[in-house]
Amino acid sequence: MSEQVQIPFVAKDIEHLNISVIPTEKRPRVALEILGKMLKYKRSLKLYLDVCTHCGACAEQCHSYLGTQDPYNMPVARADLVRRVYKKIFAPGLPIFRLWDGAKDIDQKTIELWYKYFYQCNQCRRCAIFCPKGIDTAEITIAMRELLTYLGLVPRFHAAITKNMKYTGNNMGTPLSAILDGIEFLEEELKEETGLDIRIPMDKKGAEVLFNPSSSDLFTNTDGLMSVAKIFHKAGVSWTLSSKIAETANFGLFFHEATMREHNRKFVEAGKELGVQRLVAGECGHGWRTWRMFTDTINGPLPFPIVHLFEEVLSYYHEGRIQFDKSKNPEVVTYHDPCNYARGGDLIDQPRELIRACVERFVEMTPTAQYSYCCGGGSGILMDEAIELRMKLGYAKAESVRNTKAEILCAPCAICKAQLPVVMDYYKVNVRVKGLSDLMGRALIL
Repeated sequence: MSEQVQIPFVAKDIEHLNISVIPTEKRPRVALEILGKMLKYKRSLKLYLDVCTHCGACAEQCHSYLGTQDPYNMPVARADLVRRVYKKIFAPGLPIFRLWDGAKDIDQKTIELWYKYFYQCNQCRRCAIFCPKGIDTAEITIAMRELLTYLGLVPRFHAAITKNMKYTGNNMGTPLSAILDGIEFLEEELKEETGLDIRIPMDKKGAEVLFNPSSSDLFTNTDGLMSVAKIFHKAGVSWTLSSKIAETANFGLFFHEATMREHNRKFVEAGKELGVQRLVAGECGHGWRTWRMFTDTINGPLPFPIVHLFEEVLSYYHEGRIQFDKSKNPEVVTYHDPCNYARGGDLIDQPRELIRACVERFVEMTPTAQYSYCCGGGSGILMDEAIELRMKLGYAKAESVRNTKAEILCAPCAICKAQLPVVMDYYKVNVRVKGLSDLMGRALIL
């Protein structure tokens, strides 16, 4: 295996994380101290490092390995970068047996390999589906990225986004005045399109729903937010956005647990302050997983439920409060399962029911549902500096989409909607990428 190492894209400004950068010469010692602590409170990390039998079942199932053909991108080999240190220092047994098991001391080169390869994992969890032991390499990736963070090794992209979230409540760092101007423009667009006064309220106290979209929906994927506004209007639901947290994404999940908790808490506090009945998360895979799977554990108990937009809209559809005209979406549509919906957020059947209700021709791709390939941009690898890597990571998904011969690829996640159009263009797959909100909005009967 090649061990040529380069540490690119390291942030200099991480003061908002309340972390001090560790000098290079001290990193191996400090890394061992942090790993030792993690092994005590991250039980899954120790379990996964102990039980892997190196069967290799994960290798050909990993889009990262398939796209890069780098042996270290096999989930088993990536995990071994830390497992061999664990075996040397922390694992039980005689030293001679540890040596036979691939044990190795930690040095600066080891840390550089950690940084290089744990930031080539999309945390998609597909390997866990095929692992006979149920090992979730994403949990190892998250733990190791957090360890690297405590050493001061954080990509610029991740640091900038979490800083924006901390101080502005959205990934882009957009001032509230600009957000309000954008909302006013979208309301004018809705009036022109429908002839109706459809509002996108902000900080409306006593609303039934606090809706939490991706910030990109306010400026780039605006059809999605306009569609949501139309659906709430037609269903007769009082709703609002929050100026304190206008973004459902939570990059803390990818590399820093304290940041994930802080951002998650803002969502809960916003709902309490506005007195809403429930929180509704928009089209963002990892944001949804964070809200649904972690909130009541790390910031609960909650006075209201957290539901996904698709669950919310499906309830309106079942109750007869909204109807769709399929003829408005006559194209062949296929569906991309965001990893954190299908493998981390219990959203497989709901979006498909909505698609079948609002499009004329729906085709499944292969593989699909929990077996689906990642878009290649997940876990925050959406940085421009990593464009070459992103294209390699998107190869498997591009081939899956190509085989469907679809005209529209429905990708209901902000990161997927940013990554997939570039991937499809790169691999010359002739398809348009849309969110499910876009398709519902187009087919909605007002």
